Amino acid sequence: MRYIKLLLPLIFFLPAFAQEASIPDYSTTPRDQVPSEYKWKVSDMYANDQLWNNDKAEVATLLGQIKKNSKTWTTAPADMLEMLKAADKLRLKMYRLYSYARRQYDMEMSNPKFNQMKGEIQALFVDASQQLAFMNDDLLKMDEKTLMGYFDKEKGLAPYKFGIEQLLRSKKHMLPLAEEQLLSLTGLYSSNVSEAATILNDVDIPAPTVTLTDGTQVELNYANYYKYRASKVPGDRAIAFRSYWKNHKKYENTLAVLFDAGMKMDLFNARARKFASCLQARLFQDNIDTTVYYNLINEVKNNLPSLHKYLKLKQKMLSLPTLKYEDLWASAVKSVTKLYPYNEAKDIVMKSLEVMGPEYQDGLKQAFNNGWIDVYPNKDKESGAYSDALYDVHPYIKMNYDGEYSNVSTLTHELGHAMHSWLTNKNQHFTNSNYTTFLAEIASTFNENLLMEYLLKNETDDNLKLFIIDQFLERARQTIYRQTLFAEFELAMHQQVEKGQTLTAEWLNNKYLELTRTYYGHDKGVTLVDDFIEVEWSKIPHFFYNFYVFQYSTGFVSSMALSENVISGKTGAVDKYLGMLKAGNSDYSIKLLQNAGVDMTTSDPYKAAFKRFDDLVTEMEKIYDRVNKK
Repeated sequence: MRYIKLLLPLIFFLPAFAQEASIPDYSTTPRDQVPSEYKWKVSDMYANDQLWNNDKAEVATLLGQIKKNSKTWTTAPADMLEMLKAADKLRLKMYRLYSYARRQYDMEMSNPKFNQMKGEIQALFVDASQQLAFMNDDLLKMDEKTLMGYFDKEKGLAPYKFGIEQLLRSKKHMLPLAEEQLLSLTGLYSSNVSEAATILNDVDIPAPTVTLTDGTQVELNYANYYKYRASKVPGDRAIAFRSYWKNHKKYENTLAVLFDAGMKMDLFNARARKFASCLQARLFQDNIDTTVYYNLINEVKNNLPSLHKYLKLKQKMLSLPTLKYEDLWASAVKSVTKLYPYNEAKDIVMKSLEVMGPEYQDGLKQAFNNGWIDVYPNKDKESGAYSDALYDVHPYIKMNYDGEYSNVSTLTHELGHAMHSWLTNKNQHFTNSNYTTFLAEIASTFNENLLMEYLLKNETDDNLKLFIIDQFLERARQTIYRQTLFAEFELAMHQQVEKGQTLTAEWLNNKYLELTRTYYGHDKGVTLVDDFIEVEWSKIPHFFYNFYVFQYSTGFVSSMALSENVISGKTGAVDKYLGMLKAGNSDYSIKLLQNAGVDMTTSDPYKAAFKRFDDLVTEMEKIYDRVNKK
């Protein structure tokens, strides 16, 4: 099961569009009154609640059967296969149970029935996880030669070979069962540090009241900060930035203690499992060499001139004597009053992805026509968008479609995830049907790239072209450059605690300001980064996710290189890319990506990505000059 949400906030700078009659508004409509053609089909999982309850009751029976066979399951290949199949059956059933409850809860969050159903299955997952813990321990206790010999004697075990090889590869980092169980108890409090930082940031820090340039007083909570940092009025942007971060600085010492604790928890886990560093411990699970991480940082920093070129154009378009850090979120493009009715959006997405061939198109048609997508907001529906897939059913896509361009982009983004899951599930055994986070965002941003290229090729309105390019370049700035800055800062934090040092507010402030000024060209006169930006680190929750952010950057760079291969008509590019989507988790991520035509251990994908970035900046400047002459 995959539950893929947009972890980053939407970064598009969109004007307020006037609503059109062609965009229905169900935001205050009870769920049962929304037309069925706009709702996903939960009945594809269970026709009614009674069938759900029947399956829930069967979980106990399956666990009983597994327990009964647990003493002898490794004594013969056939017994091992029977156990692995039983565990698969249990997991499939539990994923379907959870998805049925979760999909409905997300549509009606105020309905206590769905919340209770979801909670019941979450409790079942915890219990089942504990009861299945013996499996890895039993496998690790086996003689490795005997275990691998089972695959020659029982061909039905073949789909499980890669997973078991992964387990054996981690053997030297595994602890005896009793110690593993003790280590697992840290889960009782391991999230408390990040949760404390979140509560402090989002709840307990009082929001200052500020006076905007027109005399309006607003409470500068994060939502308003997020709004006014993109204001068209430079003075309001300055007020929002300076007031928000100067207020935040009052709590820098408490936040520094929490960040220090978070990094040291990663260090504890790395050393408990005998890894040389926190980074090595994190990348080991995906078999990614640490050079990939360092390569990302080096390549992005080598291509900072591309970012600076874009920022100089942004300064020109904003008519600013000096571009300041607080200006970066302001749109340099005039408002474009265009809405895309849902049927038009579907048509655009289909046409933009025609190059992917008939199999991919067939999947898109199924998504649009067979109840995969929940389209519009309704009363008590969860905000945002995601794609989640069930191996033996189909993917489910949650939208809150309102007709803006960002929603067309989000639609194709989530369809990228869905097609990844759909193709994987069609071509892989259940045990290899998942895929790593390292690969997950490639399929989604790949689709966004093709959408952008299609619209630029077919759109005749220069203002809309400017708008589309601006969307893309801002997304690239925030996903490649900003996330790599975060990745370098996160690496520095971990290295500091690995040296036995404590993360103080002073150290964190100095390091973050140093990196931000480097990336945005402060000393080169590109962007003025004021001192008050030094505490921005304190508001980034992803720093508690243990080397997560670098995958946003590598995923975006990879998707740009892959989409360029397809658009340019490179021989075999489409088939190789689809091969990666179909491979699921049947091999290591780096190898699957290499098979698709991108090697993140080299500089080649970065060259392709930054060349396209540069070309778009040049095209944007030409269009801007042409529009101004008119």
